[in-house]
Amino acid sequence: MRFTLPVIGAALALSVGASAAVAQQQHGASSRQHHHKTHKRVKSHVALHVSKHSVLTGESVTVRGKVRPGGGHRVKVVFGGSDPKVLALHTKSNGTFKATWDVGSLGNYKVEAFGIHDKQVRGSHSKVRHLTSYRLAGASYYGPGLYGNGVACGGTLLPGTLGVANKTLPCGTLVKLRYNGRSVTVPVIDRGPYVAGREYDLTTATKERLGFPGVGTVMANH
Repeated sequence: MRFTLPVIGAALALSVGASAAVAQQQHGASSRQHHHKTHKRVKSHVALHVSKHSVLTGESVTVRGKVRPGGGHRVKVVFGGSDPKVLALHTKSNGTFKATWDVGSLGNYKVEAFGIHDKQVRGSHSKVRHLTSYRLAGASYYGPGLYGNGVACGGTLLPGTLGVANKTLPCGTLVKLRYNGRSVTVPVIDRGPYVAGREYDLTTATKERLGFPGVGTVMANH
């Protein structure tokens, strides 16, 4: 009997210790599950707006948007084009963001906002917005009296031909022109004009699409 009691005591101690260890493991697992549930990421949405879609080189463009759900989030706004740029931003507590970018080069840009994956939300991206940077260029037009003649880049000039003449741009280069709120994108089809101060000769059809008077200044992305 003297030997039996210590053995029973030791067994009870081991049993209590094992139960405590199991309970601690279960508590730890429960805490981890609770922690995981607390930080479950939710789907997010990013909206993006651009203040202008047509600007002159050197002008500023303002982008603004919102991440839902609200809160403080990291956002990247990407300008893809001839002068690519990435803006790293943080939203306000209500999820909104705003930034200004000085457009430094001519060309067409795709603008998109990306919400960065974090503890609260999954990553997301906005719809693509488009932006064109122009410069001012002297222009005139040609066509009447020349219909039926060949053009330098191949083909025949007709009343319905869309295109421009330029002295240096490669044939086929797509040039986006803008005048009084109207725009058109046409290829370089010919050489000219050869008048001082003028860089583009518009065909009659191009002139009419723009509502261009005949001689003046247009906005061009080349």
